[in-house]
Amino acid sequence: MRRLFPVTDQTASDADRDWTLDELAEAYAYPAPPDRGGRAGGTPAGRGGWLRANMVSTLDGAAQHDGRSQALSSDADMRIFGTLRGLADAVVVGAETVRQEGYRPARARDAFAGRRAAAGQGPAPAIAVVSASLRLDFSLPLFTEPLVPTLVLTGAAAPPDRIRDAEKAGVEVVIAGDGPGADPARAVRALAERGLVRLLTEGGPRLLGQFVASGVLDELCLTMSPTLTSGNAQRIAGGPALAVPDRLALASLLEQDGFLFARYRRI
Repeated sequence: MRRLFPVTDQTASDADRDWTLDELAEAYAYPAPPDRGGRAGGTPAGRGGWLRANMVSTLDGAAQHDGRSQALSSDADMRIFGTLRGLADAVVVGAETVRQEGYRPARARDAFAGRRAAAGQGPAPAIAVVSASLRLDFSLPLFTEPLVPTLVLTGAAAPPDRIRDAEKAGVEVVIAGDGPGADPARAVRALAERGLVRLLTEGGPRLLGQFVASGVLDELCLTMSPTLTSGNAQRIAGGPALAVPDRLALASLLEQDGFLFARYRRI
């Protein structure tokens, strides 16, 4: 792993070695959480949480291959994936991604136990599933065996029978919108009200597109996979185009085995 940006005195010594998890955790640290007034460390006032996305893309813009992202990844990418989860209070994910990727509960990791305890975090991040239809299998381990209870974010007009099914299974349903689905900004606020302020979304593309369109995405961690797939796979973000492109600033850039690991923040 080597740091390409920003250049520091350590850059030359970074090459040709794996970074420790502590080094990765420092490189991807969240801003300081907000105080009671909702302001600190760059965290947006009024929302109370910092939302970062972690996505992977091929050189030709595909976010998936055969419907999954695993084929685009690498060992270094998975270490960063685990680090980002190890730092988060909650992982926000779309229902379709839960179904396609076979999501399981986040696990506690000894390597992050001390860091999480010092930050006042639970042993593992909660998984927060965003779903309008609640067409989810509530008998899956994601809902029946989580170390930290799984949440479902939806809207007030979601199917009442599916809400009852979720609650009967012991799932906490969070109403974060007036329509059938969750409003992105209200979802971030609802999680922050539960003390979940360090937020990580892993997609899918439609959910990320909603966060982008609503202006609530603070940071994008993008792995550029040195692969080509062609085909018609989705990009990392889908949905309606923005009227004006949203410009982000490069915060850091790492490289290993031809994979680029970029971190962009909202200007």
